[in-house]
Amino acid sequence: MAQILAGDIRKGVTFEYKSGTYTVTEFQHVKPGKGAAFVRCTLKNVVTGQVLSNETFNPTAKLETAEVQTTKMTYSYFDGEFYVF
Repeated sequence: MAQILAGDIRKGVTFEYKSGTYTVTEFQHVKPGKGAAFVRCTLKNVVTGQVLSNETFNPTAKLETAEVQTTKMTYSYFDGEFYVF
C-alpha cells in the first residue's frame, strides 16, 4: 500500500492507524510560536464508528493509506435476518 505524510492529510483521507482503519473528519495544521509544527486530527473508525479526538502527528510521519471502495445503494427491505438492497 502507499504511504502519505501526516502533513499531507486532509478531510476524507483514510489510513491505517492503531490496528484499525480511520477516516479524517477534521484536521488542523498547528504552528506554535515555540517548538515544532504538528497536525491535530479527529479520526473516525470506518468499522466501529469510534471517534478519536485530538490525535497529533509529526508532519513528517508516514502513514499507511487504506484503499476503500464506496458503492451507492438503495435500501429495499429487511428480511427478518438480512437487509436487502
